[in-house]
Amino acid sequence: MNIYVGNLPFTTTAADLERLFGEYGEVTSAAVITDRETGRSRGFGFVEMPDSVASNAIEQLNRADFGGRPLTVNEARPRQPRR
Repeated sequence: MNIYVGNLPFTTTAADLERLFGEYGEVTSAAVITDRETGRSRGFGFVEMPDSVASNAIEQLNRADFGGRPLTVNEARPRQPRR
C-alpha cells in the first residue's frame, strides 16, 4: 500500500520516514518530495508498506506528533491528471 505522509518538518529525510514507519512493519520504500527548483522539502512524502501492516501504521501515526508537528497520514490516492 502506498501511504501519504503530510505536514512533515522540512528537515525530514527519507531515512527518517523509513525509521518511523519501520516500527510498524517492513517498509518497501520511503521518499520525501522536494521542490524541483530549490531542492527543498515540500513537507510531504510517501511510504510503501505491505497492506498487512500499513493500515495499523496509518491508524497509529495519523495526527501523531513528529518533530513538533501533527502528521497527516492516509492511503495515497492516485494522482489526478493535470489540465
